[in-house]
Amino acid sequence: MTTTQKVPRRKRKLEKIPSYLVYETLNGKVLPYKGYRDVLDKKKKTAEIMGCSSLQGILVSIIHGFLFMSINRKRYFLATNEIGVHISKNTNLANDIAIFEKEGLTLNNRYFEVAPKVVVEIDIKIDIDPDDHDEKFSYIIEKAQKMLEFGTEKVIWVSTQTKIIFVFSKTETWVMVPFDTNIPVLDDCVLNLAQLMQEEGIEIE
Repeated sequence: MTTTQKVPRRKRKLEKIPSYLVYETLNGKVLPYKGYRDVLDKKKKTAEIMGCSSLQGILVSIIHGFLFMSINRKRYFLATNEIGVHISKNTNLANDIAIFEKEGLTLNNRYFEVAPKVVVEIDIKIDIDPDDHDEKFSYIIEKAQKMLEFGTEKVIWVSTQTKIIFVFSKTETWVMVPFDTNIPVLDDCVLNLAQLMQEEGIEIE
């Protein structure tokens, strides 16, 4: 069973953050994009902070491609591109890759209001001190826990900096594993990120 963990509160200077610079809201906390202060200070344009890194983009692409070929697409939808998930009035989250059951799902021009079965995240997109490892870990735990409470069965979170994958499950012990670990995604689909990267000739410095 999932172990409930106390999540330390993150201290953030109170300031008005324009909605176009907000990546997520989580339990009432406004979480802006990484680099939003540079936009407010007119050092960068909004478009300069919205994109992901080259490594993040390629990893999302190859994982999405693998899942597209591996899951039962008659039963599941595979979504990507910062999928918006509306959980409650105070919580709107974004996912890099999400797998939804097709049955009973209505597609429209709003955020998803049902939980994906599985979520895959690559790194962190919100504004967090890169040297504050406690704050980063707290955010990962808090967001994953919120997704599981909403109904998601598994959250797979890839950290390119540490070369570690966090696996959060509704029914199994939460674990941290290296990239070369076989990770069950759903049904008979098993992800091995190191193997995918090797096939594509990708190395992380």
